[in-house]
Amino acid sequence: METIAFDRFGGPEVLHQGETSIPEPGPGQVRIRVKAAGVNPLDGKIRSGALEAVFPTTLPAVPGLEIAGVVDALGEGVDHVAVGDHVLGWADTGGYAEYALAATVAPKPATLTWEQAATLPVAGEAAERVLRMLDVAPGETVLIHGAAGAVGTLAVQLAAARGARVIATAGPGNQAYLASLGAVPTVYGDGLVERVRALAPEGIDAVFDVAGRGALQDSIELRGGTDRIVTIADFSAGQLGIAFAAGPQERSSAHLAALAEQAAEGDLVTTVAATYPLAEAVAAQRISDAGHVRGKIVLTVA
Repeated sequence: METIAFDRFGGPEVLHQGETSIPEPGPGQVRIRVKAAGVNPLDGKIRSGALEAVFPTTLPAVPGLEIAGVVDALGEGVDHVAVGDHVLGWADTGGYAEYALAATVAPKPATLTWEQAATLPVAGEAAERVLRMLDVAPGETVLIHGAAGAVGTLAVQLAAARGARVIATAGPGNQAYLASLGAVPTVYGDGLVERVRALAPEGIDAVFDVAGRGALQDSIELRGGTDRIVTIADFSAGQLGIAFAAGPQERSSAHLAALAEQAAEGDLVTTVAATYPLAEAVAAQRISDAGHVRGKIVLTVA
């Protein structure tokens, strides 16, 4: 089967096409004929070697944490899905490939495209997990940095569904997009503390940093301390006494199925920023690494 792999750490250019044998599912796993694979900022950080302390990588490696596709074979003990089922889930063997193994999958609603389905596993898990860590409650005001990306897009909506007021930061081009998701938008950068205080004079109850672009000091000033601030992207968190939420950690078929149903019914917006064929994974990761992506980039597998 065709794969995209890397055998050394570095920039997107270390990715290359390759051929390997089709994997066989182990106990509890299914094999999926991949139709779409999500491209996450985390993929680039793993590829660069920046996350070796958190995600040790055996080289050569196939990137890709989330997939959508058709169940092709079942491992021992699997009885909750059948060959031919359309599913989405987390790839155990790397999603940038024609086939991948997965232990945690959920049904793909018929009204979701393959590309839409592939945007949900990682972003949904991260958004739900951090909002639980922050214990966001009705009536509170939550500040989300870098809210126009895949995780931020879902976090804004899930926080609002909890009854919170959301102030969300992004670039000038994404202000209307954030407002359409139910957030009060503002731009990041110099003067952020003053802009946020003008929007929320009563104060900020919790901060979710998705961007990792130097907003933690401002977040501490706005919170008056380091509690109830969580980042998934800023590696300086430990030096500042702020929680760094590495993930994905809590893979739940039930939670993923619920998110997929919400998206299928139009109650949850998931945005595909762009699609690339598998062979153009280098270009896709280069754009992902640069940041400022609205929603998620997706690889399609013919």
